[in-house]
Amino acid sequence: MRIISNTAALLTCAVLAVPAVTAGPASGQTPARSITVTGEAQVMGVPDMATISVGVTTQEKTAKAALDANSTALQSVLAKLKSDGIDPQDIQTTGLSVNPQFDYQTSSGGTQQITGYVASNMVVVSVRKLDTLGGTLDAIVSEGANTLNGISFGLQDPGPKQDEARKAAVTEAARRAQLYADAAGVTLGPVQTITEQGIGMPPVMMAAAAPRDKMEVPVEGGQVTVSAAVSVTWAIAD
Repeated sequence: MRIISNTAALLTCAVLAVPAVTAGPASGQTPARSITVTGEAQVMGVPDMATISVGVTTQEKTAKAALDANSTALQSVLAKLKSDGIDPQDIQTTGLSVNPQFDYQTSSGGTQQITGYVASNMVVVSVRKLDTLGGTLDAIVSEGANTLNGISFGLQDPGPKQDEARKAAVTEAARRAQLYADAAGVTLGPVQTITEQGIGMPPVMMAAAAPRDKMEVPVEGGQVTVSAAVSVTWAIAD
């Protein structure tokens, strides 16, 4: 009886050790035929918002003096933004730094001497009324902002334009697939898969000109581009 029990255990182990095998096409069977194409499309939209990166840079003899002066100037800039109707939720601090300034003294053995400190504080501001953008730029510079890292334009609700780009991308994929099918002398069957490859809206950047006395800063939003790419697979009809 003991011999029989050991034999059964060995047989059980042998069964468990057999690797799983995925069933595939039978030998000689023709694999399913298909055409896979990537379609890309771009649509244009008129921007209805702008994002500006603006800040204050100050220089003083001590780090505290530089930071205090910076804070005072930036508070005036933020107060002006809010009084001009910018929602506090559309203002975000993105960079605060205090760094020493060095003067390389060759006459003193090549040592570096700290001559002062520079404080910088940057904020990103979303302006949702483009007709006020020029005046806003002029106002915040007048209040003490002396660092402007450019402007980007965009859409507050990009969804409709993104969907338009998606539809156009599928249409382009179908056009290309039909082109290949005609060239190969085959007939397209039903769609098997649709995979979104990407959707994007690169920001339109512009560098703002320095404001002139008693003159609003001129800005033009132009258009923004919304792009989409999809990969679509069609079966080839028999």
